[in-house]
Amino acid sequence: MLRPRPELLELGTEVIVDGEARTVERRAGTPARPIVRLSGASTRDTAEALRGRELRVPRSAAPPLEEDEYWAEDLEGCAVVDGERPVGTVRRLLAYPSCEILEVERPGAPDLLVPLVRDAIRSVDVEARTIDVRLAFLGED
Repeated sequence: MLRPRPELLELGTEVIVDGEARTVERRAGTPARPIVRLSGASTRDTAEALRGRELRVPRSAAPPLEEDEYWAEDLEGCAVVDGERPVGTVRRLLAYPSCEILEVERPGAPDLLVPLVRDAIRSVDVEARTIDVRLAFLGED
């Protein structure tokens, strides 16, 4: 599940907000709900405009991924198949309370939501840009 990583928000850390680089000038709150002051947001109005926005750090600053962990941007655009059968293309990764979900765009059909759980996913091959899913598990044939 996507979660705050307070160790990435140390004072002086550069973060990206809406494509703009900013620096962490202050950090408070808790590990689960960090509160940060960013450069360029010195007034209440400018800070309020950033409330709830996603903060990103360069991959080089992030801890290494564990086995079976993937960067969301590496999954976007991957071909989704069920064995040999083409299904669609990953549009984006959605963070739901119970798990992450792949939003799969399908030509001529409604989008498909695929939970990132072992019962739904056979394999993920980021290098080959392919994700093999079990459509039967998802109630699709």
